[in-house]
Amino acid sequence: MAKIKVYSTTACPYCHMLKSYLKEKNISFEDIVLDYNPDKAAEAMHICKSMGVPCTHIVKDDGKEVAILGFNKEALDKVLGL
Repeated sequence: MAKIKVYSTTACPYCHMLKSYLKEKNISFEDIVLDYNPDKAAEAMHICKSMGVPCTHIVKDDGKEVAILGFNKEALDKVLGL
């Protein structure tokens, strides 16, 4: 199973949509809320090459890393094989 980290903020509607989508698909993920973990903002910026959220970091079973900026169902489905 892929390891997933979602970097989000409390005020971002796309963050809420992304997390709801993952929960709906029964996909577990680590939720890093930047409001409460500002020290993780640089990490998110490094991964997604942007200050935008949500930033999803996926480490697949084969070790390949994928970063998805924003709520992009098609990209998530493709990477996660949904």
